Amino acid sequence: MSFDNVCKILAEKYPAEFVNWLLNEEPTKVKVLKTELSLEPIRADSVTFLQTANRILHLEFQTRTISNPPLPFRMLDYSVRLIRQYNVPVTQVIIFLQETNNEIAFTEEYVNETTTHRYRVLRMWEQDSAIFLDNPALLPLAPLTRTISPQRLLS
Repeated sequence: MSFDNVCKILAEKYPAEFVNWLLNEEPTKVKVLKTELSLEPIRADSVTFLQTANRILHLEFQTRTISNPPLPFRMLDYSVRLIRQYNVPVTQVIIFLQETNNEIAFTEEYVNETTTHRYRVLRMWEQDSAIFLDNPALLPLAPLTRTISPQRLLS
């Protein structure tokens, strides 16, 4: 099973913990939404949609930097589809699981002549491991975080 599929399982099993981590809020109720939107489904590494009382958190777990369509455009597409279908604000986060210097891991917007769309990018190798060590739901992600020795991190 790939990293991104494991992350999807974690996010769907512990949605409140992911909302708390990424939105910094204590949700009273979180609903996992189906991952296929209307129209033609978009193929992605691993996508999870979590709905709180007044917002959708769109998590995109990525191990690859090359995508067709490109990630920034895909984020715009998902955002428009989610807003159309649920009529609530959408917070989008791409979580890169493997370290890379590819510019896409540092790109936080889609821009063309008439449109600018922004989203968050989180690079696991830059994250403080303490956040993950203190939360059983996020613990499996700890070895991907900033640490001197990933092998000893969980011991």
